[in-house]
Amino acid sequence: MKIKLQRSYRSKNTGTPVFVYTVSGNAEELKSYESIQGEYYREDTKTGEPLWFTTRCVGDFGTLIITTNDKIVADMSEFDKAASVAAQYGGNLGEQLASIAAAKLLGGASAPAVATVEASAPASTNLDDM
Repeated sequence: MKIKLQRSYRSKNTGTPVFVYTVSGNAEELKSYESIQGEYYREDTKTGEPLWFTTRCVGDFGTLIITTNDKIVADMSEFDKAASVAAQYGGNLGEQLASIAAAKLLGGASAPAVATVEASAPASTNLDDM
């Protein structure tokens, strides 16, 4: 199932941010989702789309999976892979890998912009002109 960030708010009780996602999928997936959510199942009052609430942001878009224990969780495997690679290499390379992965995961550019400087030749190569 796919999710798309709709909004966020702060919990009145704890002050914790809560992220609200709309859920989309095929009829079978959505039926399973509703069944598993039970009393916690909610729909958008305007669109009728199913909603998923979490205190952990997964970006603007993501994927939900149903575990073998019938739990609804965000698929965070791409985030985990990125964190592992960045930690594995550390230093400047790890920072660059983390920056690229974060941009990709959060829907930004696939790579950070890198400034390049071109060497310019002197206007004249005649030594007598110098």
